Amino acid sequence: MSTHWKAPEPVNRRITRLAFLGTFLPRHCGIATFTTDLTNAIGGEFPRIDRLVLAMNDAGQRHAYGPQVRFELPQNDSDAYLRAADFLNVNTVDVLSVQHEYGIFGGKAGSHLLTMLRALRMPVVSTLHTVLGDPNEHQRRVMEELAVRSERLVVMSAHGAELLRDVYDVPPSKIDLIPHGSPRVPPAAEAKKRLGVEGRAVLFTFGLLSPDKGIEYVLDALPAIIARFPDTVYIIVGATHPHVKERHGETYRLSLESRSRELGVEANVIFHNRFVSAEELQDFLAAADIGVTPYLQPEQITSGALAYMVGAGKPVISTPYRYATEILADGRGVLVPWRDAPALADAVIALLGDDAARLAVGARAAAVGQGMKWPAVAKAYLASFERARDDFAESMRTSVVAQTLAERPAGLPALDLRHLRRLTDDTGVLQHARYSVARLADGYCLDDNARALLLMTSIEDSGTDERTLVHDLAARYLAFTSHAFNHKTGRFRNFMSFTRDWMEECGSEDSHGRALWALGTVVGRAEMPGTRSLAGVLFHAALPAVAAFNSPRAWAYALLGIDGYLSAFQGDRSVENVRELLADRLHAILASTSGPDWCWFEDRVTYCNARLSEALIVSGARMQRVAMRDAGVDSLAWLLTMKRAEDGHFAPVGSNGFLERGTPSAKFDQQPVEACGVVSACLAAHRATGDDDWSERAQWAFDWFLGHNDLHLPLYDPTTGGCRDGLHADRANENQGAESTISFLQSLVDMRAAQLALVVPFSLHGTDA
Repeated sequence: MSTHWKAPEPVNRRITRLAFLGTFLPRHCGIATFTTDLTNAIGGEFPRIDRLVLAMNDAGQRHAYGPQVRFELPQNDSDAYLRAADFLNVNTVDVLSVQHEYGIFGGKAGSHLLTMLRALRMPVVSTLHTVLGDPNEHQRRVMEELAVRSERLVVMSAHGAELLRDVYDVPPSKIDLIPHGSPRVPPAAEAKKRLGVEGRAVLFTFGLLSPDKGIEYVLDALPAIIARFPDTVYIIVGATHPHVKERHGETYRLSLESRSRELGVEANVIFHNRFVSAEELQDFLAAADIGVTPYLQPEQITSGALAYMVGAGKPVISTPYRYATEILADGRGVLVPWRDAPALADAVIALLGDDAARLAVGARAAAVGQGMKWPAVAKAYLASFERARDDFAESMRTSVVAQTLAERPAGLPALDLRHLRRLTDDTGVLQHARYSVARLADGYCLDDNARALLLMTSIEDSGTDERTLVHDLAARYLAFTSHAFNHKTGRFRNFMSFTRDWMEECGSEDSHGRALWALGTVVGRAEMPGTRSLAGVLFHAALPAVAAFNSPRAWAYALLGIDGYLSAFQGDRSVENVRELLADRLHAILASTSGPDWCWFEDRVTYCNARLSEALIVSGARMQRVAMRDAGVDSLAWLLTMKRAEDGHFAPVGSNGFLERGTPSAKFDQQPVEACGVVSACLAAHRATGDDDWSERAQWAFDWFLGHNDLHLPLYDPTTGGCRDGLHADRANENQGAESTISFLQSLVDMRAAQLALVVPFSLHGTDA
């Protein structure tokens, strides 16, 4: 950052109403502080501009917001993003300022935000608090569309601008470099007196605590510092980060306190274990003689804490993460090696022992800090907002940007887990129901518990406000799956009585494959580390048996699980070898049984048919084998011709006879599990090819649940949250068992995720064996 950076003056005053989207105080997070400060700074400099705040809430959390907050969005409620877009459009907002951080929006990599942006009729300016140099597939997709849908992108460092240009191909003309704002601070002597540290040298670190802060290295440096300057005090301000606390409790903070006692420096360390107000923070900043940011993430491209310290004209000692390297250049601070307590101690001692040198470093920081005061930053943002409005007005002359209601994705039912919860007890999910009441006498099976585990992982992955419930249910279904595995035989058992007695020593090949499917997906997509670890152990223990299986469906289920597993552990050669073996088998039997009017894997079309095609599509795409992928797509296209009724609606092959080669298809009974497989396979074909026809076919199959079927009767029952067990020739089966209910819920989750996702085809370069 140049020491001569100067905020551009706003061009005009045409903007009368601004909206700000992000977390907001009193929610405890750094983005909330930034959004609040920016909103207030704009109000202070331009009091005639009306300001509306849309506040992001953590799952299940509400906060006592002030009157500025006009709309609250639950992070994982996908429908709320469209309601927010409607709110902004109706309120004729001139510009929306988005505070973008991957962790605060719902969906994969925060993709729910894009649903909102697609429906807006106003320009968007997105402030990027993180720009990743090595994004995963989902992070890249989100950032690329965010860049397209934002008139301007604001970064706080030159390195952030470089990443946008080099990694995401964003034109430099679209990027504004505006520094992180910082507050004015009171005189140091007055602040030290208020804090009770007058006459003492103060080292200062602040921010929400998490293990990547590196505070333990400052504590390790304290004995040497205190030996030279006994009155030194190290003040650490900030509560444990809420997400860290949710997963690990106060372990990190307590470890820091314990470390202080072990080092004998507890009398020189002050922990303020809370989220302090802006006024209190200004006192701490003013009282500090040296700021310390010993962070451990090299790629960090911004830091509110460091910006505040430099803005306050404080000399800072820091590790060389990206933002620190840039903002502390030219003698505005001191950089020390990573995880090097002796080097940190030497740097502190050098500054405390040389008042002239310390004051000179602070003065150089203060010089650049003048351009970081909130009034200057507010003016720079307004200039960016005005440029965005001009750019948007120009684009509106040549294109229609707004999305009408008719152009929005088709509406879907709300996710309702009531009936699944009723079917689930302390052991797992019960197989069957009489109407909507569980039939205890029929007990449990691995098939349904594996399906339920897969469903919970899909819900967790796509985002939900019921995270605690989903984690609890997932743990129960995983426990059943674990108990079903017989380590002596390497096989799963399937059926268990209500009295918890296994009814067989070895289950079917299909149930084994279905368990692998669920376990691999857990490894690849679940949040909880313990859940993923147990699933990984079971996955590896159960995988070898599949090589000897004869069931194509068992191969297909295993391949889908392998795809999930390798999404997290690509390069695990032993698992990749099994994938190649099973995928080649599946591809080979398709080729051997297909003919001019029969493109299928067997001489019968029976149950869960589309999973065979899906497994070949997914495996071929991931292995970059175009012929294999296309064979799967062709088989799915042929299958759908067998499932189309005369008037065009979806009609699964009936289970009372199925479809034999050369004979008519059985019309009934039609099963929900069949519709579920078609929805999933069509969406896989959409992802693999980018052909929008496949997403339309997925909707076509999903509509079967809602009454677009031979009897014009809905299978989904919104009064219970369950799904009827199928269609007979004259009626719907009113029982709502586990397989049917989970099939509907899985299809619903898949459809909702697809509507929120960007579709970018898999790479198809490489071998075509």
